[in-house]
Amino acid sequence: MRVMLVNPRFRLPIDTRTTPHLGLAYLAAISERRGDQVLLFDADVEEEGVVDAMRRFGPDLVGITANTPQVKQAWRTAQAIKSVKDVPIVLGGPHPSVLPIESADRPEVDVVVRGEGEEVWLDICDVVDRALVADPGFTAQQLHDPHAGLFDHILGITFKSEDGEIHHHADHPPVAHLDGLPWPAYHVFKMDRYTNLQPATDTVEGASSFSMLTSRGCPYRCTYCSQSIMPQKWRARSPENVLAEWRHLVEDLGAQEIGILDDTANINVKRLMDLSDLLIANNLNHVPWIFVNGIRANLASRDLLARMKEAGLKRTAFGVETGDPDILESINKRVDLDTIRQAFNNAREVGLETIGFFIIGLPGETEETMERTIRFACELDPLIANFSMMTPYPGTVVYEMVKQNGHFLMEDWDDYVFFEGKARYEMGDLTAELVERKWREAYRRFYLRPHRIMRTLASKDFWINWRRTFRMAFRTLFPREEKTDLKKAVETV
Repeated sequence: MRVMLVNPRFRLPIDTRTTPHLGLAYLAAISERRGDQVLLFDADVEEEGVVDAMRRFGPDLVGITANTPQVKQAWRTAQAIKSVKDVPIVLGGPHPSVLPIESADRPEVDVVVRGEGEEVWLDICDVVDRALVADPGFTAQQLHDPHAGLFDHILGITFKSEDGEIHHHADHPPVAHLDGLPWPAYHVFKMDRYTNLQPATDTVEGASSFSMLTSRGCPYRCTYCSQSIMPQKWRARSPENVLAEWRHLVEDLGAQEIGILDDTANINVKRLMDLSDLLIANNLNHVPWIFVNGIRANLASRDLLARMKEAGLKRTAFGVETGDPDILESINKRVDLDTIRQAFNNAREVGLETIGFFIIGLPGETEETMERTIRFACELDPLIANFSMMTPYPGTVVYEMVKQNGHFLMEDWDDYVFFEGKARYEMGDLTAELVERKWREAYRRFYLRPHRIMRTLASKDFWINWRRTFRMAFRTLFPREEKTDLKKAVETV
């Protein structure tokens, strides 16, 4: 069977990070293990349109991923494909997982997959494959025959049958044994068209930069975070299984950096200790690696960080979010400011670079609480401080709070793409003007301190990337109004 996997255009055509979609890489590997021929179409890096690629490849099944800012583009992509051939189209990803009926009700979408997709995707592939064997002229319309019951046995899906009824099947259990999954199929991507993991800081060719998941799930439930894909149950790959993929990335694919994308990689400290020992023992610690999404500060002991540093860890992030203790408690972070301070101190003592993630404009914030966040960021002084304005994504507690007690400053899902530095909601005394002002102030006050300027000028990577750095800094500090032609470029399929 011929399978096409699509990442719709998402980013603005500006100089930002672009890396292969790890979820699609897993689905591609699942399909190839089934014996399917796979075409991976990433609209962010492709030169041809999706319709041209579809006509050239002639898929029997199409899978499209979508986060919230992507979902309308995913629908447009599905419409374009359906205009050529009635091929079955499956939509998955964070946004459809939270609001599955919204997409299942659309005529261009045949089925929505909720949550982790690998095992559900395998079931759908089997259904379509059997249908094609029985009838080579099989079309997607036949999937919607309520009497055929082709999807009756598949968990974790939502779809609309021919009689107009929405079928919302029970959730599929999380993948129980992560070691049984194939490694992501990086060979289906045009690797030379991607950037490295953190282009503002490092100078690594995109084709030599790879991502990895060593665990899935998160037992924490922060109010601003949507867990639409990864369930609450935390599961981990064995250190030996991770080591085998690590060796493959370094020795077979020539990895010069590896990014760990786990939400909470350090839930089991002993597992990371054992993995570090294996990397050292197998001489794989010469390739630098980073925790892109960060680790828990309350589980970042000096011993653990020192061992990972010896194993090649270069940089880790911590989700700080706020410098106000009351706001920190209100978002259910389950950590305190002193613990966060200690985590940054531990990292500094063992020689690790750090990234701090901060949020401006959380529910209940005032100018004073946001001021505490800016001061806390300056006190922690990470290599990189990432300040974001609170965005209430569907599936989060904050989204429901704004829905009930505030108002959104977005007209549709496309507006979740950050065309410019604008607040996304107002609630109570928390106004857009206040949030935007403090957000810009946070960047200025953090990065324009004398010692920060000197540190930047002393960095070799700065002089390699200085044009890009100045471009991005200017756009952050002095955001311009959205340009219509840029938005049209994003909507191109």
